[in-house]
Amino acid sequence: MRFGTFIPQGWRFDLVGIDPSEQWATMQRLAQRADDGPWESLWVYDHFHTTPVPSEEATHEAWTLMSAFAASTSRIRLGQMCTCMGYRNPAYLAKVAATVDHVSSGRVEMGIGGGWYEHEWRAYGYGFPAIGDRLRALREGVEIMKQGWETGRATLDGRYFQVDGAIVQPQPIQQPGIPIWVAGGGEKVTLKIAATYASYTNFGSANVDEFRHKNQVLQGHCDALGRDHTEITRSTSINVVLGENQADVNDRLARITDRANRFVPESGRERFLEDIAPASPGIGTPEQVAEHLQALKEAGVDYTIAYFPELAYDTSGAELFEKQVIPALA
Repeated sequence: MRFGTFIPQGWRFDLVGIDPSEQWATMQRLAQRADDGPWESLWVYDHFHTTPVPSEEATHEAWTLMSAFAASTSRIRLGQMCTCMGYRNPAYLAKVAATVDHVSSGRVEMGIGGGWYEHEWRAYGYGFPAIGDRLRALREGVEIMKQGWETGRATLDGRYFQVDGAIVQPQPIQQPGIPIWVAGGGEKVTLKIAATYASYTNFGSANVDEFRHKNQVLQGHCDALGRDHTEITRSTSINVVLGENQADVNDRLARITDRANRFVPESGRERFLEDIAPASPGIGTPEQVAEHLQALKEAGVDYTIAYFPELAYDTSGAELFEKQVIPALA
């Protein structure tokens, strides 16, 4: 199994209490730490407002961070989980990603999806199209990006996007193009897009039975298209709070809960804490979490991206994961 890690950027209230003027230094330090460690990739989220409810807490923009991480790391691959197609013109996005690929010497991954966070869609003036329209726009956008990266130009007279000879030069260092991760588990459309275009998928579920089902649906789409499903790497994301023993786990959860009580608006606090419920598969000792990841591996997971909610304040949980969980699964 391969492993990536999220870098806190504020979206999940994971930089609260750190002065905004110091937040980039924190993110850079953690990115460089990951670059020196066993991780294959680092990730950020493509969102503008905090979740599960918007607030005045800082949320740093994903592609700006991609460029900054590209210049301040040397080995680790750089991804977004996941870029929202509706937030940027796809020809422009192809150009941005190609430039970052050059800055990073060919280390960019393109995580892409249809988008879901209605509040920020409307707040930024994008409206909020129906899910079918968002996914059809996703398909058009991916086609435009692939054209730009593979040929240096993109032309599409689509329903949602129209580009006419958009020049994407320089093309990415990676050829035939930047690897595409299609994120989401929609069975009729999203997984069919993944079967058509993706090098990687991310169903976003750490539930073994759900993952196994989505995997079967993806394979069915690949069979219908005549594509070898083994060409697509399956990934999942997992929230991790790791302790030496149960008492240590409980102490970590208590500290995260205390930060939530101080910084997360009451209207979203319960939903925020659901992500670190004690029964969650990424909460526990290294042995417990490794056992769950082994079950996911047997279900078809090739790649796990770990999110540590305490990372900006305490790296010891990530260190446990690096020393005990990764070697058990790698």
